[in-house]
Amino acid sequence: MEHSTLAAADLGSNSFHLAIGRVVDDQIYPLDSLKETVRLATGLTPDKQLDEKAQERALATLRRFSERLAGMPREAVRIVGTNALRVAKNSSAFLRRAEETLGFPIEVIPGREEARLIYLGVVHSLPLAEHNRLVVDIGGGSTEFIIGHKLKTRAVESLYMGCVSYTGRFFPDGRIDKKSLRQAELAAREQVQSIAARYEREGWSEAVGSSGTARSIAEVLQKNNLSDGHITAAGLEWLRDHLVEAGDMKKLGAMAGLREDRVPVVTGGVAIMSAVFRELGLKEMTVANGALRDGVLWDLLGRVHHRDIREVTVEQFERRYHVDATQAERVARLAQSLLASLDRDGRLAPLADFLRWAARLHEIGISIAQGAFHKHSSYILANADMPGFSRQEQGRLADLVLAQRGKLAKMRAAFELDPDLAALAFCLRTAVIFHRSRRDVPDPALAATRKARAFRLEAPREWMEQQTLVALALEEDVLQWRSVGYELEVSQA
Repeated sequence: MEHSTLAAADLGSNSFHLAIGRVVDDQIYPLDSLKETVRLATGLTPDKQLDEKAQERALATLRRFSERLAGMPREAVRIVGTNALRVAKNSSAFLRRAEETLGFPIEVIPGREEARLIYLGVVHSLPLAEHNRLVVDIGGGSTEFIIGHKLKTRAVESLYMGCVSYTGRFFPDGRIDKKSLRQAELAAREQVQSIAARYEREGWSEAVGSSGTARSIAEVLQKNNLSDGHITAAGLEWLRDHLVEAGDMKKLGAMAGLREDRVPVVTGGVAIMSAVFRELGLKEMTVANGALRDGVLWDLLGRVHHRDIREVTVEQFERRYHVDATQAERVARLAQSLLASLDRDGRLAPLADFLRWAARLHEIGISIAQGAFHKHSSYILANADMPGFSRQEQGRLADLVLAQRGKLAKMRAAFELDPDLAALAFCLRTAVIFHRSRRDVPDPALAATRKARAFRLEAPREWMEQQTLVALALEEDVLQWRSVGYELEVSQA
């Protein structure tokens, strides 16, 4: 189903942003936007726990976002979380509260997926160019580096350094001196060095900055007549000297072009930007209007208008790991048929794609070793870079593929947390059993029902009498489901 209005929000380590756009002829036109400075990263304790004050600030913002999103279809809204939610050890508990407050699911995306989405937002805000672009996005807790050509990325990386985390780490009392600024810059340079050679080999003709830190620096330089809206190496030198001369963040409010909400984090951002310029040999950087939330909107447009980047990723994995496409299609077809039979009220329909993707990728681990290949498949899906998939989505795929065969005791905790995963696992596991011969035979006419923690599978008697190995495997599966507190009844009709 296509939608005329889409919404995207990014829950960043510094600020939360909400963007709402109108879709006309495959283009997105801005309708509304909200931004609130939450500083989620400042609430991270030394043992990586989000403290209650930061959580309350975030929930208050999400309550306001929920008012604007009220009435929008779930599939027309996408909410993503970034570095602070990636590193917080109690993010799962916070996310449950946040989703209840917001009324929509929240995806915590990996750093490289964040980089891909940032590039998508930036490139749609700039004229199309024939040359490579380097995009640098300094966020509150991480900095993303992307080299891309037109709409395609060629290199993506996310480094664990941001304006909030670096300001708190190197300028905890608000004082600014040469030594602290130098230490912050050296720490950032050490991070950038790890990717510099690879990025220089890829090459770029234009450097572009996105998000708050880049825009803030550019505004300060422009208001002080040091640039025409770009960031320059000479302008950064002046800004560094000016910060040291001020000596204290409390005195930065008088700086022309520096907004009040950027004062508490600008010093860490300047240190990181200076390191980027020095290590990558930059002289000038333009600043784009597009950012993560815009990239999420464009990616969402692709999903709802049937150009889902996740589908492209699955196709690439099938090729990379030399999947037996015929067998994968057999399993996918039967698994989806079982889900349709099981899901009479359509409640599991949004998960049908995950079942299909899991079936198409369930054997990728064979490329590593045939023995226990389902474990290898699960490991790849949990840890590989999968453009378009959030961390939770990759986790669900990995769990589903792990459940395809073998003992189910390993899935007990996952099934308790996500009962719908058990239903998907039943469909995939049963499809794998019925197609274990790997022969191109017609699918049997199976019927499945689900009630609480019980599944019932009905199969044609004549078919089952000819497939004794399948019958034996189903008998074993009855015991496996019982081991995790589920009942499986197999009948023949």
